[in-house]
Amino acid sequence: MTRTPHDDVAAFLDDLAASGTPDVADLAVESARTVHDDLLSVPAGERDPVERVRNLEIPGPDGAVGLRIYDPATAGPRPLFVYFHGGGWVFGTADAHDHLARAIANAGDCTVVAVDYRLAPEHPFPAALADCYTATEWVADHPDVLGGDPERLVVGGDSAGGNLAAATCLRARDADGPDIAHQVLVYPVLDRNFETDSYRENAEGYLLTRAAMRWFWDHYLESSFDAKNPYAAPLEARDLSGLPPATVVTAEFDPLRDEDLAYAERLRDAGVPVEVRRYEDMIHGFLPMLADPDLDAAREEVAAIGRTIQSL
Repeated sequence: MTRTPHDDVAAFLDDLAASGTPDVADLAVESARTVHDDLLSVPAGERDPVERVRNLEIPGPDGAVGLRIYDPATAGPRPLFVYFHGGGWVFGTADAHDHLARAIANAGDCTVVAVDYRLAPEHPFPAALADCYTATEWVADHPDVLGGDPERLVVGGDSAGGNLAAATCLRARDADGPDIAHQVLVYPVLDRNFETDSYRENAEGYLLTRAAMRWFWDHYLESSFDAKNPYAAPLEARDLSGLPPATVVTAEFDPLRDEDLAYAERLRDAGVPVEVRRYEDMIHGFLPMLADPDLDAAREEVAAIGRTIQSL
């Protein structure tokens, strides 16, 4: 039996094709950013209410790093979830992912700290990772400011944000940095390898294309040598032992599916507890699609992330 995406996902893809929306690989950076933000746009009235939202800046490795902090109505001390947005390291903002951060704060009864890290190509690797790691250190050192519990510190993200979360955990282990209780990796980018079965099966037609991933990597890395750096491509790490327990979320119609499953398997082999959640009828990028009332998978996964955080 031939597998097909969820009916509402298929309708979304058909509408996208009919609208003539180009692949980001065919666009200049600024135009691609506009297309991305338009796709994620959710009216303010459709976003989950939270108790409080704060914006602040912390000192970073090369200037200030912006944080947006979401507090649920739950009394503290709460778990702390440091969230890195997706967007291929090239686009994405705290505003564009505001609805997702709100939903996770409520589902996890946790304080979500969304990091507005620097973007490529203006700031190539390792700038984004430096910002994300700095933010994680700051959160670990300032639980009182956040009403949080430093022993329940979680990092996570989707797509390129999942890459940054995995790399942050590697760096924290290597540098004897913050004690991270869990990592949530939602269809993360983990390797610059375009020849896996999932890349061949899903090269075109499912929102994220092989050409787009080449475009993202080309903008993120200044040198091809960086593709073997585990802080850029965590699947290249020789040793995955000693990392925090992980949740790895995959989508069937995603070029990144196979590298995500390979990373989960290597974590298990290294003695790291791993939960894999596979969405057989989903595409890359489904998590922010919370506004679609018929797309249960997005809400289901936000609820599952919430349960994981609450269980710590």
